[in-house]
Amino acid sequence: MGKLSGRVAIVTGAASGIGRASARLFAAEGASVVAADWEVRGGEAVVAEIRAAGGEASFVKVDVSNAEDVRRMVQAAIERHARLDVLFNNAGVEGEQAFTADCTLENWDRVIGVNLRGMFLGMKYAIPEMLKSGGGVIINNASVAGIVGFQGMPAYCASKGGIIQLTKVAALEYAKQNIRVNVICPGVISTPMVDRFLGGSEETRKAFEALEPVGHFGEPEDVARLALFLASDDSAFCTGAPFIVDGGFVAA
Repeated sequence: MGKLSGRVAIVTGAASGIGRASARLFAAEGASVVAADWEVRGGEAVVAEIRAAGGEASFVKVDVSNAEDVRRMVQAAIERHARLDVLFNNAGVEGEQAFTADCTLENWDRVIGVNLRGMFLGMKYAIPEMLKSGGGVIINNASVAGIVGFQGMPAYCASKGGIIQLTKVAALEYAKQNIRVNVICPGVISTPMVDRFLGGSEETRKAFEALEPVGHFGEPEDVARLALFLASDDSAFCTGAPFIVDGGFVAA
């Protein structure tokens, strides 16, 4: 307990799934959490859960693809806590499934805007504040879809691959200024996003689970625990690296 005591952490996409699990775990480990999401009800609910458990949290509504929203999100953390130590750039969307030639421009722009532009904007506005206080930690959430290809998901795969490269660039740029930047690459995790992808079909779920070497999907808490490791001093010598949490999917 207490691995993040005294630290201030922003978690985007905090209303559900991996973001929600991470916000709760960060708070349980002592962080003051700024939970950010476009979905107000879920975001306020996770804040209420954290406070009920004795933690410190606040909610900020944000569209991570909007520069002004992201700037206000970071500023809200500074105004409330006077510093920013951790940014978990977690928010993302899956978009529509279609082969490359059939992928609409609207779908491409939305997925790239949220998934890749959103990561860039988070770092753009968080890094200057971290530099003021002597350093910090940034964790970007990508996917195994940034490492291997999935048919019918050109925008999603491109965005996740871009996140991995963006992470490496920022890690090199700020390594000597005590800002560590790493990227998590989850496999199939039981989240609302995956539920949408599977279309609510139990048969489809079982078919996908059969492809997992461990025989089942991961849980949001599996990713949250990795995020905690990267946010804490336990990973002090880790920067610029992709961390895969996929039950062996990529190894198969």
